[in-house]
Amino acid sequence: MAPSWGGSYFLFLCMLLGFSTIAYGGNFSTDFDLLFGDDRVKISDGGQSMSLAMDKYSGSGVATKDQFLFGRFDMKIKLVGGNSAGTVTAFYLSSTGDHHDEVDLEFLGNLTGDPYMLSTNVFANGVGGREVQYYLWFDPTADYHTYSIDWSPTRIILWVDDTPIRVINNKEIIGVPFPTKQPMRLYTTLWNGDAWATRWGQVKIDLSQAPFIARFKNYNGTACVPKKGIADCKGFGASMKRGLDNENKKKLKQVNSKWVVYHYCRDLRRYAHGLPFECRRDNMAHSDNNQ
Repeated sequence: MAPSWGGSYFLFLCMLLGFSTIAYGGNFSTDFDLLFGDDRVKISDGGQSMSLAMDKYSGSGVATKDQFLFGRFDMKIKLVGGNSAGTVTAFYLSSTGDHHDEVDLEFLGNLTGDPYMLSTNVFANGVGGREVQYYLWFDPTADYHTYSIDWSPTRIILWVDDTPIRVINNKEIIGVPFPTKQPMRLYTTLWNGDAWATRWGQVKIDLSQAPFIARFKNYNGTACVPKKGIADCKGFGASMKRGLDNENKKKLKQVNSKWVVYHYCRDLRRYAHGLPFECRRDNMAHSDNNQ
């Protein structure tokens, strides 16, 4: 993993600047609440490790006790092995309500031997439909890999290990909603998504393979908790504006040239009557991957 700022240094900077609402660290026992699944959620290693299971009756999931407004969230994940078709392992931020904000990393299981697909999306003020999907360039079931959401008022950077895969810039200047005003919780879930997940719902889950198990460890978060209101996090967000260096811009370009399976800005069937505003040529200076 190659963060755009070091965690320890950033925590020191936040303390120096007097941000009293910073949450740092991560322990599954103390920092998360059970969302669903009862004893399908198992926490071990003093709260440093967790597994989520799905059987024929239910999946499982957890959510942070705190809500955050801007921050970086890292999680090591080992995805469901074998025939995982129809399963969805999700690591995401979300607010509540009809006009919610959300930042998604969803791992779509596949038939044994076929690659996992990582589906990313962002919602702002209830507006989504900005999916970009990737094949992972390694076997995510063989070992743990680090997946990260780095969220500031000016951009969101999604990371896989030491590689940035997507940059979502704040394009409010051209009328595109961006999540800056609603605190979000961090969620980790495993559930049955065979209505749409594998080959757009063509491959159904084989429940004879259950229980399906995904494993998580070393959760790490450095984020602002707006205890009194979103103004609490204004200074914190302003301190996070750093983007990508030249080396990481090259990595981002390589990922987008080799591993993108679907990009909403290229979906002329879905947008037969015109691409979204930010996808149009005149607005590409504000494109997701421009840094």
